[in-house]
Amino acid sequence: MSNPVLVCALRGIDAYKALSGALKGLTQCKERLSTTGSLPQAVMALTPEVTFRQAILFFTEADFVTVTLQEHTYHSFQSLYFCFSVGESWRCRAESLFTYLHIGAQVLCTVLLIKPGVWSQNLSRILRNLHLEKFTVVGMKHIHLEPAIALGLLSSEVKQDPAALGAHCTYLTSGTVLVLCLQRPNAVKKLMDLLGPEDPKLADALDPCLWRAQYGTNTVHNGFYGSKSYQMAVRDMKLFFPEGLCCAECRTLEEEEV
Repeated sequence: MSNPVLVCALRGIDAYKALSGALKGLTQCKERLSTTGSLPQAVMALTPEVTFRQAILFFTEADFVTVTLQEHTYHSFQSLYFCFSVGESWRCRAESLFTYLHIGAQVLCTVLLIKPGVWSQNLSRILRNLHLEKFTVVGMKHIHLEPAIALGLLSSEVKQDPAALGAHCTYLTSGTVLVLCLQRPNAVKKLMDLLGPEDPKLADALDPCLWRAQYGTNTVHNGFYGSKSYQMAVRDMKLFFPEGLCCAECRTLEEEEV
């Protein structure tokens, strides 16, 4: 009680899990480097309810301001800052932490691409499953991918393997694909959770109900591409739906000018 403490309020995707992992790593590092036990101790709130109670105890609404970065500088983690400077490429907006906690998850958009041969045979079933998972389809088109666009959808790991790169590009450009823009709270993570790992065999081992386990046969013919992050979702929306979307306007779309 004789020493001061630093109290921080952090906002981010999977914040509790991420912060817990970071603190665990800090503790392990401290145990290796310190023999005096004098390094700072860290304690975190474990649930939204506890977070809310502690935030009321330590802060007022005027203490919190969130900074939202423009396109290409938007990060998965956004911290709540007490003071900051705003550069020319930044937009800022005041927001109440308490209002944010009450509102809950924001409505976001993400992109699902159903690969050749999969959507034509399973479209009704896939659309029904999307409806059951509370997704709203706000954009849809079937197109033939150009090689350059197909290449842009592949991970850096695939691009490092010439054989895998050729197989993926050949398959993605072998027929028409169906591209869906989907909207719901926490859309990006929810879609990734439904698809599962890119290897259908691994997906099947984790859960046979994962979509890649059901519709895929190997890492190339795995049924789906989905935006893996918010940044990639914005990129994919602008790439596949430059004409706009038919969804109701939401704050994230306005911020990214989609």
